[in-house]
Amino acid sequence: MNLQENIRIGTRGSPLALAQAEEVKASLLAAHAHLADDNVSIVVIATMGDQIQSKPLKEFGGKGLFTKEIEEALLAGDINMAVHSMKDVPTDLPKGLGIVCLLPREDPRDGFLSPIANSLAELPHGAVIGSSSLRRVAQVRHVRPDLQVVNFRGNVNTRMRKLSEGVAQATFLACAGLNRLGLSERITAPVPVDVMLPAVAQAVIGIETRLDDAATIALLTPLHHEETAHCVAAERALLAALDGSCRTPIAALAELQGDRLMLRAQILREDGSESLETRREGPVADAAAMGRDAGDELRGRAGPDFFAST
Repeated sequence: MNLQENIRIGTRGSPLALAQAEEVKASLLAAHAHLADDNVSIVVIATMGDQIQSKPLKEFGGKGLFTKEIEEALLAGDINMAVHSMKDVPTDLPKGLGIVCLLPREDPRDGFLSPIANSLAELPHGAVIGSSSLRRVAQVRHVRPDLQVVNFRGNVNTRMRKLSEGVAQATFLACAGLNRLGLSERITAPVPVDVMLPAVAQAVIGIETRLDDAATIALLTPLHHEETAHCVAAERALLAALDGSCRTPIAALAELQGDRLMLRAQILREDGSESLETRREGPVADAAAMGRDAGDELRGRAGPDFFAST
């Protein structure tokens, strides 16, 4: 790549997406002293998922709604790289594209936000929870079936505004997103992963490129975080084995302890009436295999009708 040319980073236009793209830009500039600020630009691309605000995403096709238009720009050569929240990235990528770089994982936990309670357990009977996440809704309904749930779409600021307006008494936002936006003080309390296991690859920024673009891949190589990659490999292998999407309540978290990887996984019925969980532990080199094995186990235990809408 001619370093005088503009390196174009494609991203969604939400405040969090822009903050993540700026983090990638800053990391590139820090890793490559020969790059100047004006060598790297951020290109905002509107996605269908951003335009649909009134209805649940599951009605429109799931996770690809946040990546399709950006990937089209990547394939067309309009951008050199795409920055994604990995929890939004489908397991099957378009031919010729690949996630070639993962930044170090932020706090993977969900954040509990409420003006009236310090935790999910402390919410009064019948309180209203706002969330657009099938996973979070199913988890809430599993542990607190007495609570009411309303759909909460929109970016971080929109959801916090709805909370302050009293549309709901509590909501959940990823700790990582609030941290990246400098809004960590808005978190009433992080939710322990034993209470609410996070989404697959939550808190991980992934960078997608054309697989034949060796120059861009070389620029990103110093940014890649291998430990995060092992964890994401396990979690996304689980997701692929379960054929997961935004229409499927699936949770998982892989963590490293030395050269050992620990994986926890959970699937739930949409109404929260049933939860199945499993764990794996093994060598880091077996991360993807452990994820696939855990996914196969859960799929077998669940049976064909487990993920049917209720």
